[in-house]
Amino acid sequence: MSNLVGAVWRKSTRSGANGDCVEVADNLPDLVGVRDSKDSTGPALVFGPVAWRVFVRHVKQH
Repeated sequence: MSNLVGAVWRKSTRSGANGDCVEVADNLPDLVGVRDSKDSTGPALVFGPVAWRVFVRHVKQH
């Protein structure tokens, strides 16, 4: 399991008030964490920085 100690979680500024959002922690040097904002103590998905950048670029294009 990846170590997310020190992760700084943030939600998109486009998130609505209903709370159905994801949070991203991209301040760690070798990984990016993604979790459900409604379950901050629950599991998180972990991506390498390159994989995360590719994902975000693809989402922005579509």
